[in-house]
Amino acid sequence: MKKFFVCVGGLFLSFSLYAQQVKHPALLFTKARVEAAKSRMESDTCMARCWEDIRKVADGALKGNNFRRADYLSLAYLMTGDRRYADRLKSILQSLTSAKTWGSEEMLSRKPVWRSDLGLSHKCLMSALAYDAIYETLSGKERKDLAEKLLRLGLEPALGDWVLEPTRIHTLNSMGHNWWTSCVYNAGMLALALQNELPQAREWAATLNEVMPEWFGFAGDVLQNKMKTFDEAGGMYESLNYANFGIQEALQYRIAWQNAYPGQKASPIPQLEKLPDYFLQVCYPRTGILYDINFGDSHKNVTAESSMMLLYALGIQRPDMLWYFNQIQDGQHRDGYFRNRPMGFLYMPDVRKAPETPDLPTSWLLKDFGWAMVRDSWKKDATMLAVKSGHTWNHSHADANSLILFHKGVDILKDAGNCSYPNPEYRGYFFQSDAHNVVLFNGEGQSREQQYEGSYLRGSLHHLMDNGQMKYVLANGTGPMADKFSRNFRHFLWMDKVIYVIDDIKAHHAGHFEWLWHYSGKAVKRGPDLTVTSDSASVVIRPLYPRLLALSDFVHDYPEDLYWEVKTGPTEDLKDKEEYYSFHLPGEHKRIKGMTAIILKDRPGDKDLPYMEKREGKDWIGLRVRRGGKVTDMYINQLADGRLMHNNSWIEADGWTTDAYMFTVTYDEGADPSTAGDIFVCYGSALRRGGVSYYSSLSKLFVMQHAEGKDLDVHVQGQPYVRAVFHAASRPSSLRVNGRAEKVVYEDGNVILKKQVEP
Repeated sequence: MKKFFVCVGGLFLSFSLYAQQVKHPALLFTKARVEAAKSRMESDTCMARCWEDIRKVADGALKGNNFRRADYLSLAYLMTGDRRYADRLKSILQSLTSAKTWGSEEMLSRKPVWRSDLGLSHKCLMSALAYDAIYETLSGKERKDLAEKLLRLGLEPALGDWVLEPTRIHTLNSMGHNWWTSCVYNAGMLALALQNELPQAREWAATLNEVMPEWFGFAGDVLQNKMKTFDEAGGMYESLNYANFGIQEALQYRIAWQNAYPGQKASPIPQLEKLPDYFLQVCYPRTGILYDINFGDSHKNVTAESSMMLLYALGIQRPDMLWYFNQIQDGQHRDGYFRNRPMGFLYMPDVRKAPETPDLPTSWLLKDFGWAMVRDSWKKDATMLAVKSGHTWNHSHADANSLILFHKGVDILKDAGNCSYPNPEYRGYFFQSDAHNVVLFNGEGQSREQQYEGSYLRGSLHHLMDNGQMKYVLANGTGPMADKFSRNFRHFLWMDKVIYVIDDIKAHHAGHFEWLWHYSGKAVKRGPDLTVTSDSASVVIRPLYPRLLALSDFVHDYPEDLYWEVKTGPTEDLKDKEEYYSFHLPGEHKRIKGMTAIILKDRPGDKDLPYMEKREGKDWIGLRVRRGGKVTDMYINQLADGRLMHNNSWIEADGWTTDAYMFTVTYDEGADPSTAGDIFVCYGSALRRGGVSYYSSLSKLFVMQHAEGKDLDVHVQGQPYVRAVFHAASRPSSLRVNGRAEKVVYEDGNVILKKQVEP
């Protein structure tokens, strides 16, 4: 009986809530927002200028019935009370509702018929804003007449296709990306606007509030190979462009719902709190417009200020979000909520207290769908490396193990981008591996069918580490290339202005390996180097293993070295061609270890480059790097790449004994390597020298160790529980583990670490 009364009480509350008459304007352009904007204009000259821009657009829309400017006209009417704007909105609504259908010919010819699409959803949104704005100017008969026509043309087709039984045809599994929120929640805006006239619209509005957490929480599926919508860390795999679009459409509705029902709580969505981290971490602050990582179907000038503003309006407010808004320039991309557009004008928060730089980590991993961002600082025009190795499908390109490098304000090593989808260049080039910085085999990358069917075996990123002295992340692109490779690992190790890209690849049969490099600016090949320069940014691409670049154009004199070829692909606007480089081995191979050094130059004329010496020993290859009075020795264990099953992969290298896949030690020029203050161990259980164990663990771990004076900083990953030993000649005065202070446990010359860590 108790449960019965609880249910009845809940139903009564629901009916009483949705039986209330909505007081218009009640959606996005509320009286409170309008009055706040007017108040800010009195002391904010930027707001005043932006209002003039908006009013000019609204005045231009007084002629004709352009529904695409309904938001400008709506705001102009609510700001001024000038009936000319209201009359034009009424005319626009009457014109829109005189149509036979809002469906598109293409969608209506599908089986089953798609009655609604993005075009229809946009008409729903503009109609909702217009109806909401001029509600009080309409007679009861006019309201009812418009509501019934809008129900037939927009509301019922959209919600009937996407949400409501018994006509729904779409699911989150089939169309649960950005289209879903746009088609559903723009129609939902119309439902909120019409609910005084249409009782069923009240019920539908309630349903849309309840189902929104399903979209944010969609976990993917195995049978149809669909990704979860959101990474645990907050990101969305569809690319920034479509993530922002889909999130924005949902949040607009959430704000409108809360405005229509003040005091009521919307359905909880835990993912919202993490979204700012995603938008912040994929951005690149620079002199000029803000850039963003453009993996997939996005552009580097696309930003997420619209979703950030809506989150801020919903109460998720952080100082670094204000910093983000200050980086945006009005009009820098097509769909932004800029200050001189209606939503930006009303929803841009006061940014005067924004910090100079955000208080954020310099490395960040989206583990669920495989993006990593690593930067040397949050200052403008710093250096940022972005790595991707995740799922391929729809808006997510065939770019497992690819990279983008921003340096001195330029995407100096870039993604080739994308173009409009109907163009053959999109399917044949931009989406495919050829347009990305990856390794091809026999001229081929990922299977082209993955654009439509997805990569059933996905790529992944692991062990992102950053101790301020060095940075590392491991990319596993084996799955997407499984038809060609049984191993396809790419290590990224960043030390002292050099990013080492280390490829460990094994094919099913012998063939030709080919490295692709897409760049901005101009590239010049000199000897073993390819130097890329764009404005004040410059990097050197130096292949080291398996071979150097052939030293001259007389490649027949270097029969085993890397050959190079200048290839061309279309520019994003399809108006021209641009060049990119291909490095390839002349012979056929089944297994390769590749190492390429990307040397970051302080300026194009910088001559202070590291001296690199290739070195080899029994079962290892390596490098000795000298620069600025420091020496870094790097060793790659040739036995630790999976070729041994139960035999252990121990090697001796320059007095070091280890089973590590790779390790580096950095020490002062002229000093003994045992004095190294910086040590990196990649997948190793021990590092020994002269009878001393400098590091030991029963399982192979990934370890960064930095000693400065009596302070010891350790980063460790690889297993959920770690018991590791680190040699220290004297007891450290402080110990930090994975960025957190820990109690020093010191016994017999060793620091003992016992800790639960992120594997």
